[in-house]
Amino acid sequence: MAKGGVMVTGGAGFIGAHVCRKLLEELGHPVICLDNLSTGSVDNLADLLANPDFTFVEHDITHPIPEDVPKCLYILNLACPGSPVFLQRDKEKAILTSILGLRNVLRFAITSRSETVFQASTGAVYGDPEVTPQRESYPGRVNPVGPLACYEEGKRAAEALCLAYREQCGIRVKIGRLFNTYGPGMHLNAGTVVANFLTQALRGQPLTVYGDGRQIRTFCYIDDMVDGILRLAMDTPGEFTGPLNLGSDVEVSIRELAEIVLEVTAAKSEIRTLPASAGTARLRRPEIGLAKQQLGWEPTTGLQEGLEKTAAYFRTVLETSAET
Repeated sequence: MAKGGVMVTGGAGFIGAHVCRKLLEELGHPVICLDNLSTGSVDNLADLLANPDFTFVEHDITHPIPEDVPKCLYILNLACPGSPVFLQRDKEKAILTSILGLRNVLRFAITSRSETVFQASTGAVYGDPEVTPQRESYPGRVNPVGPLACYEEGKRAAEALCLAYREQCGIRVKIGRLFNTYGPGMHLNAGTVVANFLTQALRGQPLTVYGDGRQIRTFCYIDDMVDGILRLAMDTPGEFTGPLNLGSDVEVSIRELAEIVLEVTAAKSEIRTLPASAGTARLRRPEIGLAKQQLGWEPTTGLQEGLEKTAAYFRTVLETSAET
């Protein structure tokens, strides 16, 4: 992996902070982190701020990136709220960040003569799929006026924009479709199913399952996801663009996930069933054969092991907040 400066937009978020940390501490890259702190937090970067090779810039990428921001060899665009709670706060902002924000990133890459732009897409581009697992060639089934359309359609348009800039401007782009990711550093109130279940279990509350609980999902531990992102962004041949699925291919039902969380936390909570939310996909499982072929990558952290580590983090956060 060639050394060079790396810009991480959305770097104060859950995944972004882990990416910044690995780039700095394990791979030795200088890092410039851009984030508007609408969903991320400087607290996620507290251990990095004193590092002379780390620069934090508070900036919203829906506005052009300032010319005085240092040029970078690589740009990793992770900016965009992805959790249900954050998406509901400002749907317009979500879709503008995906499209207008990416355009500003690509334009900055041109003026900076950056080598590569990585675009964090999502498994949500497949919508409510009719096939499983979902291969990169599957066009998906997305409702353009559904409750999550601001995110799903925004990310689909972002992929098209990446390809347009590659073809018209010669920018090297890499598109990774990230599936459900969890681990220490997650926001407790993000509204994701792992965060909900762990928080409810540790507080002794019922675990809320929407619908019959047979919805299929996969969950990728944060260390595995970061490894996949950086391999795709910085190690693959220039002609390979993607899109490429990044996530676990080990499926679990939502009810099974709830039962594993109860076991991991030793909680005595019950599982409570509520009506299904509109727009919820029944099947979400990536085919990751292309990632194995192109990157030599697949997740190595089992779900139980990952949940144990995440539960320990959640327990510490909850205990600390209770003391203050």
